[in-house]
Amino acid sequence: MKDEQGRIEGRSKIRNARPDDPIFTGGLRFSGVRFPPSQPAGGTDPAARKCKASGKPNEVLRIARALDFAARKHAAQRRKGEAQEPYINHLAEVALLVAEATEGKDATHVIAALLHDTIEDTGVKYEELVEAFGAEVADLVREVTDDKSLPKARRKELQVEHAAHASPRAKLLKIADKTSNLRSIFASPPKDWSDERKREYFEWAAKVVAGCRGVNPWLEAQFDEAFSRRDEIA
Repeated sequence: MKDEQGRIEGRSKIRNARPDDPIFTGGLRFSGVRFPPSQPAGGTDPAARKCKASGKPNEVLRIARALDFAARKHAAQRRKGEAQEPYINHLAEVALLVAEATEGKDATHVIAALLHDTIEDTGVKYEELVEAFGAEVADLVREVTDDKSLPKARRKELQVEHAAHASPRAKLLKIADKTSNLRSIFASPPKDWSDERKREYFEWAAKVVAGCRGVNPWLEAQFDEAFSRRDEIA
C-alpha cells in the first residue's frame, strides 16, 4: 500500500515539476537560471531567430520564396521546344548558371535570375517585386526586361545596343539567359523553327553576349560551348 501511494505521489511530482526541479537536473538546483518555454516541434534555430529579429529573411528562405513566386507566376507557361517543358525549367537553369558563376556568393543575383522574366512575361509589376523581394532585386529584373510595347524586331535591336551599357550583374544574367536558350534549341528544338531561324537566333545571341563580355570568364565559356553547336545545324 505504501509503495503504491509512493508511486502515485511520484507521478504527481513529475506532472507538477518545473524545468529546473531536481527531478530533471540530476538532483542539482540552478539558482537564478531561467529556462525558456518549450518550443513547438521544429523550433526556431538561432539563425532564424536572428533573421526574425532583424526583419530580414535568411538567404535560403529568400531563394525558396523566389522559386515559389516564379513557379506560380509562370505556372501556365511552357517552353517553345518540342518537349514543351515547364517554363520554370529555364528559370532554374539560368539561376544555377548565375549561382555557379558567382560561386554561390550572391543570393540577390540568383533571386533576380529566377524572377528575370516575371515583369516581361507574367504581368507582375515592378512595385510588386519591390514589396516582395526588395528594390535591389526588382531593379535588376527591370534592367533585363524588354519593353513589350515595342515590335519584336526593335526589342532585339535594343538588347544588342544596351548590352555594353548594362550593369555587371545584368550582363552576367544576360549571358546566362542566352546560354540556356542556345542549349534548349538543341535539347528540344521548336517545331516551327527552320534551320535558318535557329542560326539567326544564334547570331543574334552572340551579338548580345559580345556587349556583355568581361564580367565572368567561366560563364562566357559556357556560352561559347553552347554557341559552338551552331555548326551542327543542318
